[in-house]
Amino acid sequence: MAKYEYSIDCLCHLSIFPLLGSVGSQRMRKFSCIRLSTQQLSIRNLVSYEKQRVPIDAVMFLDSKGIKICVSSKEKWVPEAMKKIDQKHTTKRK
Repeated sequence: MAKYEYSIDCLCHLSIFPLLGSVGSQRMRKFSCIRLSTQQLSIRNLVSYEKQRVPIDAVMFLDSKGIKICVSSKEKWVPEAMKKIDQKHTTKRK
């Protein structure tokens, strides 16, 4: 019986390791865009973005509440939103 208890104990420890780490240390790309929002987002509330090509061409924005929103990279307002976010990050580093 001790042999089986040891095996179960090892499995439990292995399953815990992927859960370690804070949300802030993880990359945003744990999720892929498969559906796109058609609404224009408020640029003021966006804090970061990530471009995606597969499975669809899209930009995943992260808002100040931690919500991920996927939009088509072809939307007219998207390049301006990415530019504003990049400017915010550049200003914070100075």
